[in-house]
Amino acid sequence: MSYTYKQEFIRFMVSNGVLKFGEFTLKSGRIAPYFINTGNYKTGKQLAKLGEYYAACIEENGLQAETLVGPAYKGIPLSVATAIASFHQYGKEFNYCFDRKEAKDHGEGGLFVGQQLSDGEKVIIIEDVMTSGKALREILPKLEAAAKVNVVGMIISVDRQEKALNSDLSAVSEAKKEFGIDVYSVVTMNDIIAAIEEGVVDGKEHLPAMYKYRETYGAK
Repeated sequence: MSYTYKQEFIRFMVSNGVLKFGEFTLKSGRIAPYFINTGNYKTGKQLAKLGEYYAACIEENGLQAETLVGPAYKGIPLSVATAIASFHQYGKEFNYCFDRKEAKDHGEGGLFVGQQLSDGEKVIIIEDVMTSGKALREILPKLEAAAKVNVVGMIISVDRQEKALNSDLSAVSEAKKEFGIDVYSVVTMNDIIAAIEEGVVDGKEHLPAMYKYRETYGAK
């Protein structure tokens, strides 16, 4: 059976213990029927595959940019892996850079390592997941301090499509509303549910709980 890159990614998450089904208490206090632990990515092979999925997402959405920005710390290896995969898979060469936690006042100096940003430069922010938008709020002032760049989008691995504690909007929708930035995900919660329904991954016994959770907490 052939799979789309989204279906392959869901299988990849399950096989690496990143996506699990069951009953999990989230930081928000909600009881969720699935859990995503990106801390289980820890090998070069995993990182190489992750880069391929991110590169496919950029390609599918037709995003045009010069530079990939990886917010410290999880975004750093992801941006590098995505730049490598984009070159090998699609022949597209991206610059990449990542921020320091504190500006360096000696040597090359500055807030960013790698590509030195310039006014008008088109950039894509690469992150693992978006829960509250904290990473975006932290990286944007640094980007603005470095140059007047054009953020054409942000790529994350999974959009939970879940409303925030104090809003009916999801973190992705909040990012669009607050910053005007489009956030693209490799997969969504709906993709995960569809993968179970279609037998791409096991877990049909969890579907009732997944449906109920989506009905209760799904963002508008």
